[in-house]
Amino acid sequence: MNDCENVNNESEDIDMATAKFKVNAKSENPTKTVVDVRGFKIIVDEPENLGGTNHGANPVEYVLAALSGCLNVVSHIVAKEMGFKLNGLEIDLEGDLDPAKFAGKKTTERAGYKQIRVVLRPDTDADSDTLDKWLEVVEQRCPVNDNLANQTPVLISVAK
Repeated sequence: MNDCENVNNESEDIDMATAKFKVNAKSENPTKTVVDVRGFKIIVDEPENLGGTNHGANPVEYVLAALSGCLNVVSHIVAKEMGFKLNGLEIDLEGDLDPAKFAGKKTTERAGYKQIRVVLRPDTDADSDTLDKWLEVVEQRCPVNDNLANQTPVLISVAK
């Protein structure tokens, strides 16, 4: 079974059935997690000032990284579909969260990002109207953006 079931190797020929993505993660210490994704190792860790070993980005930084990666892929696909050349793309992301809940303090704030701001800097000759339409389609079609902008059920259980 592939790590991404029901998706063919040819990017133009995607089976429209639901695709399933999988990762496996193991804790190396209280702040460091090693994630295996299709044979790639991703190190998730906290910076030293948060008690970590600083061997990788922290989980909320990876959320921003995942969004940037998804926006990059979808941006290029949509530009090609719209008939303009996207020579490159720079993406700046930042988000604000209140660490109180994470730290175990009483708060009415949620644990996650309150807001994520993204600025896309496309290297293209496309005009402003085209870029406005492009951005609208990119926002609609980026799966990570969809997961962040809309409630996605997350089912967490304990194996016994």
